Amino acid sequence: MSVLVGKKAPNFNATAVVDGKIVENFSLEQFLGKKYVVFFFYPKDFTFVCPTEILSFQNSLKEFEDRNVQVVGCSTDSEFSHSAWINTPREKGGIAGVTYPIVSDINKTISESYGVLAGERDYDEDGNEVVRGEFIAYRGLFLIDKQGIVQHEVVNNFPLGRSIAEELRMVDALQHFEEFGEVCPMNWQKGKQAMKASPEGTAEYISKNLK
Repeated sequence: MSVLVGKKAPNFNATAVVDGKIVENFSLEQFLGKKYVVFFFYPKDFTFVCPTEILSFQNSLKEFEDRNVQVVGCSTDSEFSHSAWINTPREKGGIAGVTYPIVSDINKTISESYGVLAGERDYDEDGNEVVRGEFIAYRGLFLIDKQGIVQHEVVNNFPLGRSIAEELRMVDALQHFEEFGEVCPMNWQKGKQAMKASPEGTAEYISKNLK
């Protein structure tokens, strides 16, 4: 898996479900120069950890929107599976009420380009194709700035859910750096002291916060 931080986020055109409606030719390019993007992958519709993440993003959507961030989800399921899941009540394991885009990566090309596609193709000694694992996405997440550059990424294995609080913290840190030019130390939170990127700035921060 290659690291995308510091590189242009791979572009794509795909079908997505947006606010319950199927939309063709969905692309992240529409947000260039306008919004930050949190683009996250999840393994499968109608599963277990996945709805807790998807609904947590929905429940926190205003916090992301207040920071000018567009949330976009993606899995290797079809748009019809996404639509069916969105139309399933929450008390029955569905994700009813999700309004942000959920992209269909049915051909696995988006997951592969972002380096989060699980499963491997190999060949035995007779030249027969051998598939190891299932071709679905790991829990990858990418914070993309308004110029389309990946500034943060994290990839979890299937059983390990992510943290909304940490992703908001990463957005805050990126926006603080862009506005003030200060770097954000370990466990930095919005409103707390950041650091000037110099030996003097490091010494000042440590002397006040890490005695």
